[in-house]
Amino acid sequence: MLLPMPPTSSLFLMAESREHPMHVGSLQLFQPPEGATALDVRRMFDDAIGVDEVAPLFQKRPRRSISTLGQWAWETDRAFDLEHHVRRNALPAPGRILELLALCSRLHSTLLDRHRPLWEMHLIEGLEDGRYAAYFKVHHSLVDGVSALRMLSRQLSTDADERNMPAPWAPRERAPREPRPRPNRASTAASTISDALGLGPALLRTVTRAINDQSGSMSLAAPKSMLNVDITGARRFAAQSWPIERIRGVGKAADATVNDVVLAMCSGALRQYMQSLDALPESSLIAMVPVSLHGDGPGSGDGGGNAVGAVMCRLGTDLDDAGERLATVHQSMAEGKEALSTMSPSQILAMSALGISPLALWPALRLTETMRPPFNLIISNVPGPREPMYWNGARLDGLYPLSIPLDGQALNITCTSYSSEIAFGLTGCRRTVPHLQRLLGYLDDELAALERAVGL
Repeated sequence: MLLPMPPTSSLFLMAESREHPMHVGSLQLFQPPEGATALDVRRMFDDAIGVDEVAPLFQKRPRRSISTLGQWAWETDRAFDLEHHVRRNALPAPGRILELLALCSRLHSTLLDRHRPLWEMHLIEGLEDGRYAAYFKVHHSLVDGVSALRMLSRQLSTDADERNMPAPWAPRERAPREPRPRPNRASTAASTISDALGLGPALLRTVTRAINDQSGSMSLAAPKSMLNVDITGARRFAAQSWPIERIRGVGKAADATVNDVVLAMCSGALRQYMQSLDALPESSLIAMVPVSLHGDGPGSGDGGGNAVGAVMCRLGTDLDDAGERLATVHQSMAEGKEALSTMSPSQILAMSALGISPLALWPALRLTETMRPPFNLIISNVPGPREPMYWNGARLDGLYPLSIPLDGQALNITCTSYSSEIAFGLTGCRRTVPHLQRLLGYLDDELAALERAVGL
């Protein structure tokens, strides 16, 4: 049976090519339980692979045919092969984090097989510090980053002594849902009509804000930069974590949010990085900051799909002072959130699609390197588990996101909070963004500069 695919999801399949893989990923590091080794963690995964129970979401593969009028749809893979999706890897000596990131860079560069469900998990051993790693990737048409993180974290436990836990791809027992009141069809129809009638005013406000250089779902101020060029399919990945208390402390002292400080760290790091390459634009870089429209309920995001709006944030990379960059980011994000607050979720999706539409139009018309980009890069911050998590006693020691560079968007920065840290995952085009790992040092420099700027 074929299930129609939402247009927002099918776009990721239509946009994909060898040079533009459209999957997101995550790298997890597991510390074996006391008295155990990485080989014991491997044996636990081997036992999990031996159980052929797989959640329905992980059995869906894309298909289009005459019966779907050429549109993409989902069908269940009746010949599902778990061993194709769960693979084993070993790092070369000496098994440092450097070798682990290099392996993830290569794995993240390859396309997923469209004849099968669009996900893979690579179990990685050979780390010199005795930990075990898992790299998971899933196509963006199947889930967005928020949904993927929620699904993975729900297979973990806060209890270090819990055993016999299922694999991340296994079905999850759902708590019984409370019966929901049936929607009032008249009020639903009225709401739909109201949304449609509101699209015109929402469009006018969005375009007006862009013309006036105010933050919203569209920007006309992004400068051309080294990041906004055609890219190749090879990827480079770099990652590092910082204590969330340091970031929260800066935000508290500056009356800013944690996300504001994360964006300001990226701003200062990008400024230093581009200066080192003599490639810093005179005007400020503009970041597209995704805003999740998933609810916070227990089952939100479990069914996959994509529900994301966008805010265009002025990063202040043209400013010398770290404190001034943070103030610029804070003001820009406040303006963007205010703009979104005047729209319904469907209007937010429509205006966000309009703001990012040049990402599809410019490459199709071969205008990427001649037209002004809609923004310079994507910076997202995905909240993760707030407590330490375990899988069969193995502590999740690190959680690092990998995302999608695009034509005209050679660098993506995605952050994930977990327990007491925030992890920065930098995914870039290997050819276009040289020495990507240097950005990690610049991020560290900028956090220290922000602490000095606010008197910490």
